[in-house]
Amino acid sequence: MKKKLAAGSLVIVTIIWGGGFVATDMTLKSMFPFQIMAVRFFLAAVLMALVSINSLKDMRWKEIRAGIPMGLALFAGFALQTVGMQYTTPSKSAFLTALNVVIVPFITFIFLKKKVGIKGMIGAVMSVMGVALLSLNGDLSLGFGDTLTLLCAAAFAFQIFFTGKAVKLYRATVLNFVQMAVAFILSVIFLFIFGETDFHVTSQGWLGVLYLGVISTTLCFFLQTASQKYVEETKAAIILSMESVFGTLFSVLILHEIITPRMVTGCMIILAAVIISNSSEAPEAEPERQYET
Repeated sequence: MKKKLAAGSLVIVTIIWGGGFVATDMTLKSMFPFQIMAVRFFLAAVLMALVSINSLKDMRWKEIRAGIPMGLALFAGFALQTVGMQYTTPSKSAFLTALNVVIVPFITFIFLKKKVGIKGMIGAVMSVMGVALLSLNGDLSLGFGDTLTLLCAAAFAFQIFFTGKAVKLYRATVLNFVQMAVAFILSVIFLFIFGETDFHVTSQGWLGVLYLGVISTTLCFFLQTASQKYVEETKAAIILSMESVFGTLFSVLILHEIITPRMVTGCMIILAAVIISNSSEAPEAEPERQYET
């Protein structure tokens, strides 16, 4: 039951993240990339601190050390994605981000020597096929923004990998606060490096960044981190690839991107991939939760 609830929570995350592509696209009209990131991660860090204040009172160094790589990968992923979205469409960005689904199994194999089950591999391949049909243009070209977003997929794959390892050892509340704080600090540093200190934000921009900070970041990463205690990294990546389905759907409904039969087919393939990858397999041992000192 816990695994099913965790998988369901990850689906909710993908719906919210799908809306995040539209929110980012709208917010970029009045904010620079690192302005968006500084505000969203400031909100996330503060909110995470408030909801987990009891856990933070006895925060251990090993928990901080485990959360730092998560924050570094999180920052890299969002920095590359947000900058890249200035040069590509929300739906194409959604596809390229979802490519982390094929990167995660290779990372787990290289670093943990963890074999990927046949259902996981089939689901990963189907997911890539689905998001390709859903979002790529006919010429399959990769521009500057597409290249940055492809790199962002690799960063998010590492974030999923680091989360999957750390959450089995340490408290999700502490890990989430640390990764948000790290991402906020780096966002502020890069905001000054790129000279994005002059804020002229519209009401639409503030609404967009509030959605990104409170809902798309704070709520979603809390759900993701908690859920990955019960869903292995490859399956989590496959479920999270549904973000591209909802990203395209919201782009059609809100930004009036044109929907095609190919996009509908892509959605159906991704949904089938999620069902296959999460169909019943041999039961796994319940992850043991440890709090190292």
